[in-house]
Amino acid sequence: MVKNYSLNISDGEKLQISTFKINDSKFDKALIFVHGFKGFKDWGFGPYIGNYFSEKGYFVITFNFSHNGIGENPLEFTELEKFSKNTFSREIRELNELIDAIRNGFFENLSKEAQIGLCGHSRGGAISILTAAKRNDIFSVAVWASISKLDRYSKRQKEEWRKKGFFEVINMRTKQIMKLDVALLDDIENNSDDLLNIEKAVKNLNKPFFIAHGDQDLAVPVEEAEQIYEWSDKSKTDFLKIIGTGHTFDIVHPFAGTNHKFEKVLEGTLNFFNNNLVEKKWN
Repeated sequence: MVKNYSLNISDGEKLQISTFKINDSKFDKALIFVHGFKGFKDWGFGPYIGNYFSEKGYFVITFNFSHNGIGENPLEFTELEKFSKNTFSREIRELNELIDAIRNGFFENLSKEAQIGLCGHSRGGAISILTAAKRNDIFSVAVWASISKLDRYSKRQKEEWRKKGFFEVINMRTKQIMKLDVALLDDIENNSDDLLNIEKAVKNLNKPFFIAHGDQDLAVPVEEAEQIYEWSDKSKTDFLKIIGTGHTFDIVHPFAGTNHKFEKVLEGTLNFFNNNLVEKKWN
């Protein structure tokens, strides 16, 4: 069962949300999936993930960040102006507001005291880590093909960025040129020591942690997963390296079906959450 919501957040923007559940009972375990850069909730594996984990007994939440570039059309980037003004700090705040909405009873079929697990892909992995490290009501975190650093730009690129007032990226799938405002660069430089420090967040995570990465990932090299694992508490961390696959584990958009490598990721993630989302309360 899929239901769509629109959540009003503190700055007047909205988060578009889809929830997946097998029935109308009250759930006490939830998974929130956090999309990455140039990602969105209905991209490729999004709905498949929602159905997969809901069939295993979870209340599943997928959502679009307000400035991810997706507007009324759930499958196309039509809000490129908003996309250009997005920042990492904004995404962290918005994910926090979504979690707060759960705690305030926003979803009628989900307990306010639900055990919540986060699962983020690519940049969404970093946002999940940074968010969970500062909350004691997130019980476990899984990241797929996660980045280990938010500052991914050379000195020369940054100089050109400030000179032009924007940085251009190409969406290879849609061929759109997508601009990034200087606000994103400011965010990186102003918050790198704390709010956006992934190393510090991983070291402070202090909760069960799952890392999955393809060894042929060209967008985010597997070495970044190895770096995250190096920072982590090994007693609480599982690292699954998938051989012979890339950044999206051979899943494409539009969705053309699953494959055994992606199923390995799903099975590993499911086992992780089954083992670590248990009946307990936070302080």
